[in-house]
Amino acid sequence: MYAILDIETTGGKYNEEGITEIAIHKFDGHKVVDKFISLINPEKEIQPFVVNLTGINNKMLQTAPKFHEVAKRIVEITQDAVIVAHNAQFDYRILRTEFRRLGYNYERKTLCTVDLSKTLLPEAESYSLGKLVRSLGIPVSERHRANGDALATLKLFKLLLTKDSDKSILRKVLRNETHGELSERQLDIVQQMPSETGMYYMHNKDGEIIFLDKSSDIKKRVNQHFTKSGDQARRLQKETKKVTFERTGNELIAMLKEYEELRRNKPKFNNKPSPNLFTHALYESVDENGYINLAIDNSNGRINYVTTFNGAQSAANFLHLINTEFKLCDRLNGRSKAMDQCPRFDAQDCNGACLRIEDPIEYNARVSAALGKYHLNRKNMLIVDKGREIGEYSAVLIKNGIFKGLGFYELNHQINNIHILESIITPMRGDANTKHLIESYLRKRKGIKILELNH
Repeated sequence: MYAILDIETTGGKYNEEGITEIAIHKFDGHKVVDKFISLINPEKEIQPFVVNLTGINNKMLQTAPKFHEVAKRIVEITQDAVIVAHNAQFDYRILRTEFRRLGYNYERKTLCTVDLSKTLLPEAESYSLGKLVRSLGIPVSERHRANGDALATLKLFKLLLTKDSDKSILRKVLRNETHGELSERQLDIVQQMPSETGMYYMHNKDGEIIFLDKSSDIKKRVNQHFTKSGDQARRLQKETKKVTFERTGNELIAMLKEYEELRRNKPKFNNKPSPNLFTHALYESVDENGYINLAIDNSNGRINYVTTFNGAQSAANFLHLINTEFKLCDRLNGRSKAMDQCPRFDAQDCNGACLRIEDPIEYNARVSAALGKYHLNRKNMLIVDKGREIGEYSAVLIKNGIFKGLGFYELNHQINNIHILESIITPMRGDANTKHLIESYLRKRKGIKILELNH
């Protein structure tokens, strides 16, 4: 017997959420034999973003039953049933938390349709409920309402049961009674983590770092480690005795610290870093008519490139960007196979370098300006971004095109005085990968403050 479940909550701090709506469909593997659907008065305010997402507001819940008034019904309808939910760990945690507030230890086995779908539908582009059921042609109404999502999960689960022809996967994925529930020690660790961008470090009993990573939400990522299934995940959970963290304020600092610290610490549970973080590069050459030509190719360890990319598509997107922004020629830059003029010439987006109408000196000056805007070569500068707190900023130091280190500051004189600047910068080794990380970040993030340094 299965209890197909979906819960909507107030949002808010971890383990302080309240239930606003619940839907349970008791399913015997063939048909629904019972169901319970109800709004719940959480006795606390609903977060505004949740109101916008679900349409459930505080006024709607004023006359709704409180959780203790429906708790017995929930116990009865889920008795001797396996709870099935999309991201079951979340719904099960919320239920257990509500029952714990009543002094009742609520325990059920659970199945997660996200886990099942990843095994049985490996070709799916997304495992979010809305996109997954849409890709499967399963109709869904009232998204982000408990009954609408529970019915969608029910239909998805029926499909998954059909695909699990020998039933071995269902037995394997079936969780232990408290799987997905954090131990008291793990819950204490998670509660201490910030929901901010930065680095986190998982330590063993001897204090050694056994895993490190970056995240835009440290609390959420650490919680995922403690609730993840699989042999490797369970070994990491067992060995982790403490988790520390470091705020970085922004993604660039986190990426650079992750790269540096993986190299220095070599934690046992991290995969061995790839020698190159990029696969493709942009190369320049001068043709027989004196025009600079640009071309995308595999990097293959070559060093005479202009800038690097983590895929051919991102390289092509960049080439399209600078061709448009600086009116460069598609034929000279390999985006057109035309023998004479490029298609952009007719649209007056190319000044005629393909027909040798434009002077090579003028054309090459625009190419140099385009490349100079997006690469670090021979530059001396500071990249200034958000810091870890209000009023603080981060600084990434580049000297002669090479990453030298990073730091944080509050007052402008700290970066205007080169001696003070170098004292607040933590030195780090720059190489092709750090150059790739920085250039990729600058291409994606518009409006980043750049301060040129005179040396």
